[in-house]
Amino acid sequence: MKAPNQSLRPATPGFTLVEVMVTVSIIACLAAIAIPSYTLQIRKSRRVEGRIALLDFATREERFYSTNSAYTSSPADLGYSGNFPQAVGSGYYQLSVCVANTTSCVGSTASTGSAFVVQATPLGIQAKDSGCTSFSLDSTGVESATGASAPACWTN
Repeated sequence: MKAPNQSLRPATPGFTLVEVMVTVSIIACLAAIAIPSYTLQIRKSRRVEGRIALLDFATREERFYSTNSAYTSSPADLGYSGNFPQAVGSGYYQLSVCVANTTSCVGSTASTGSAFVVQATPLGIQAKDSGCTSFSLDSTGVESATGASAPACWTN
């Protein structure tokens, strides 16, 4: 026999508000950890693009130098279009070039007429990268960077 005040309703499947709130708070904690880490890894991968652009430029300059006995500041001579500075790759970095034809380039100890310095500076959202604010490479192969983690910029 059933008790007078008991209901015969079957248990309904679903979640209680407490269960939903616990799940939401766990997801929020995981997101608070994962999103900054993901952003850092994305910035690091874009840094690689900037370094590759510098190395590609240096290779083109050396190829030009081997046939002309001089470096060039003309983008067309190196297979680029437009003028420097110009965005490269996916547009997260731009290249600025100094070829020491009449004066020496800042950051280079090479004699006039026999050196170049190329610098990659971040553009757009990559400009928020305070760890590595710019990369540079000269004709002697010296790699340098600026930013909070400058010594590790060429290795990360």
